[in-house]
Amino acid sequence: MPVSEGSALRALRVLEALGAPGGPHQLGRIAHEAGVPKPSTHRILQGLVDAGYAVAGGDGTYGPGPRAFALSALFGSGRHDEPVLRRLRDETGHTVHVALRSGSQAVYVQKLDSDRPYRMASRVGGRISLHCTAIGKAILAHLDPPRRAELLAGTGLPARTARTHTDPAALEADLARVRERGYAIDDEENEDTVRCVAAPLLDRAGAPAGGVSISALTFQTPAGELLTHVPVLLEAARLLAPAYT
Repeated sequence: MPVSEGSALRALRVLEALGAPGGPHQLGRIAHEAGVPKPSTHRILQGLVDAGYAVAGGDGTYGPGPRAFALSALFGSGRHDEPVLRRLRDETGHTVHVALRSGSQAVYVQKLDSDRPYRMASRVGGRISLHCTAIGKAILAHLDPPRRAELLAGTGLPARTARTHTDPAALEADLARVRERGYAIDDEENEDTVRCVAAPLLDRAGAPAGGVSISALTFQTPAGELLTHVPVLLEAARLLAPAYT
């Protein structure tokens, strides 16, 4: 006996329409492609936005959110950004991450491990703080100051390691350096023995959607050596930005 369409199936159809090529899409287009009435589509989209599976544009459009990208990566979607990430991993010899901002945190949506003997504990779908990670600081540095202040007031600056910035003035000085040079550094600020360098993924207006990073273990890679890879990292961020903004 056929089973009547439930709310879960309608939500999946809206999510599929949300990720159709040519996005972000207007509400009417999503409703038409999903075959779901506009009021129901709007209600589903609001739930997807709240859960991080969709993002709402200021012009009434909707696009995939960080959790949708993470889900896609978990199912091995073969996204068209993977050649860029593989090249970045292969040219640097280090683990590569992409994370997108989701509220007051960021979510890993891509990870390519290096072929070195030690593996990072990070995983696709994992959440990271903004104030103590390279990707997080690349995001924070490019947020409007009032939005950044509001966000940090809500999260505080909890210490993850002895090197974490817990003083707002020190963090702001670090973020100013990020904006000046175009990349952020996490030198054991989030996790002992791990250092990372990251570049932001910026939209056309200069707003940060997320960031891309290369990560290394401190006992394998000196800080100066990691920084030699900044040019190829910045080029990768430029190529990746359109896929995520």
